Amino acid sequence: MTTVLPTGTSKPAAPARRVGVLLVNLGTPDTADAPGVRVYLKEFLSDARVIEDQGLVWQFILNGIILRSRPRTKALDYQKIWNTEKNESPLKTITRSQAEKLADVLADRTHVVVDWAMRYGNPSIRAGIDALIAQGCDRILAVPLYPQYSASTSATVCDEVFRVLSKLRAQPTLRVTPPYYEDEAYIEALATSINDHLATLSFKPELIVASFHGMPKSYVDKGDPYQEHCIATTNALRRRLGMDETKLLLTFQSRFGNDEWLQPYTDKTMERLAREGVRRIAVVTPGFAADCLETLEEIAQENAEIFKHNGGEQFSAIPCLNDSEPGMDVIRTLVLRELQGWI
Repeated sequence: MTTVLPTGTSKPAAPARRVGVLLVNLGTPDTADAPGVRVYLKEFLSDARVIEDQGLVWQFILNGIILRSRPRTKALDYQKIWNTEKNESPLKTITRSQAEKLADVLADRTHVVVDWAMRYGNPSIRAGIDALIAQGCDRILAVPLYPQYSASTSATVCDEVFRVLSKLRAQPTLRVTPPYYEDEAYIEALATSINDHLATLSFKPELIVASFHGMPKSYVDKGDPYQEHCIATTNALRRRLGMDETKLLLTFQSRFGNDEWLQPYTDKTMERLAREGVRRIAVVTPGFAADCLETLEEIAQENAEIFKHNGGEQFSAIPCLNDSEPGMDVIRTLVLRELQGWI
């Protein structure tokens, strides 16, 4: 049966059809103490994308050993870099700022809503998607802030997004930005960031080390393209800076456990370079879109100490792209490219 509205009566306004953009980074504890780190590590290390074998042996190691001792030591590391003013990690501060600056860039497109989330910890991906839907978003672009793809980073973001959507009867349409490991805007931003930083130093580095987060070698052997992407990024950056492999080195940091990880290892490289007579170096971390524990503590403090302890003299950690103008150019380029046809 057709319903006819009385003369002069307008139809109810259709609900707003908006586009949501969700920036997603890895995650962080909510507090810089052992309980906060324990909650974060439990969620992170219980992900089968991160630790593929979640069997009984791993459960014993995780719950009986790691979660009993590691939270205390990692909490001390977080305290070294913690944003005490906001009582949060720098990763959370920077990711929020990236989202706010992107929202400013897109402010003239009133039907676009920008939010941010963490894969592990808070704000969660579920909270981010719920907030976007509540604001009328029927299309969502998820933006994993990982230049190089790996199953343990990019894929697990998609896993969680799909998990959230699987509970919804009315699902928004979804897009996901691809990895951007050799995107021209990304390489240009890295080069600009490196050159700008080097110009502020009182010394000239003899070489630059590009340190990427590590991964078990077995994951790559099974088909993960992460190592290939890291190599492609480094080669593109070498071409852009006019450097060869002797002046811009590729290394991998943050290994965990006893398995073989991707090599060469960053810490071992620091030790070797210093013992071979290198006295001045700079380190860039192209795999991180925002400074975090792995860059501010592991590289800028721990690896700097390793280098100097073995004879090195001057060490500088180059900041991540963060919410800098070059860094925001990368995010803006990625988002506007993937939103074509929606805005």
